[in-house]
Amino acid sequence: MSGPLSGIRIVEFAGIGPGPFCGMMLADHGAEVIRIDRASGSRGGSQPVTSKDVLARGRKSVAINLKTAEGVALARKLAASADGVIEGFRPGVMERLGLGPEELLKDNPKLVYGRMTGWGQTGPYAPYAGHDINYIALAGALAHFGRAGGKPTPPINMVGDFGGGGMMLAFGMVNALLNVARGGEGQVIDCAMTDGTAVLMSMMHGMKNVGVWSEELGVNLLDTGAHFYDTYETADGKFVSIGSIEPQFYAELRRLAGLEEDNAFDAQHDRSQWGALKDKLTALFKSKTRAEWDALMEHTDVCYAPVLTMSEAAAHPHNVARGTFIEVAGDLQPAPAPRYSATQTAVPAAAPMPGNDTDAILAALGLSDDDRTALRDAGTIA
Repeated sequence: MSGPLSGIRIVEFAGIGPGPFCGMMLADHGAEVIRIDRASGSRGGSQPVTSKDVLARGRKSVAINLKTAEGVALARKLAASADGVIEGFRPGVMERLGLGPEELLKDNPKLVYGRMTGWGQTGPYAPYAGHDINYIALAGALAHFGRAGGKPTPPINMVGDFGGGGMMLAFGMVNALLNVARGGEGQVIDCAMTDGTAVLMSMMHGMKNVGVWSEELGVNLLDTGAHFYDTYETADGKFVSIGSIEPQFYAELRRLAGLEEDNAFDAQHDRSQWGALKDKLTALFKSKTRAEWDALMEHTDVCYAPVLTMSEAAAHPHNVARGTFIEVAGDLQPAPAPRYSATQTAVPAAAPMPGNDTDAILAALGLSDDDRTALRDAGTIA
């Protein structure tokens, strides 16, 4: 693989959601990521295993039965050859398998051992099950997603699983790997989605601390309280987004929307007027189709964009021009991001089927054809 992480080897213990997202991020940017899948041919979770799994792209796969002593020994040997390991099981699972940090760091003192859970490795909630909606609730984020008069609305699972979890672990892995490259020792990363989600709320905490953010739902500048920062339905049942916060951008909104002479809009930051002004904008945006508003407001400083579905976004001229979406084995998906001037990333390979690279990987570790045949016959590998 090409990219700034070229030459780094990561062993990923297969899981679902945020763990694979972390592995995808590392693989997208050049790391060799070897995924230990189950010898049964499953990756865990309820979704069928397929090469269309975007989160599993760019990997190599070895299928090992970790319920056998021989399988655990193979996993330890593989981890000993790696720069980093990532896993997303409940606290204690890897220790019970004999693959916890104590064992793997003994084998490889320079290893970066990345652990991701919802609640963290410690704390009263640590042993219990949860999902994104629960993690962002406890972290103080979910209470602030929604409209006034409504109830908190989960922003799908982007905030906890992927922002506060997978992305945060990828960031932590790169930090710890850099520390090793500078002469430091290996270490364990305790990445909790609750912690990561709390960090993502830093700006809101700062705004609350200076008295410009209310904990009431949907009444603030950035949570749909303001008339100039919201989505609006158009005449054809589609939606557009407006983010005209700064005075010069708000003035451009008024000019292009024909609101310059409406003095009510002079009171941009008078919160007592936001509801009435939002009613006016709601009626105004319903007077034209989304395409008509695009023609009027795209490529201006209104801070405007049409609200696009995944399929629409892939076809939009701006995203096409930047190559924001790519095809991998005929399937459309987001391209690796961000971009680099000197260490460009390659188009990822499609997700491997479990065990696709078992023989090649184990042969590189020194296991002969006879060794692998014996392990396969015993159900240790697939």
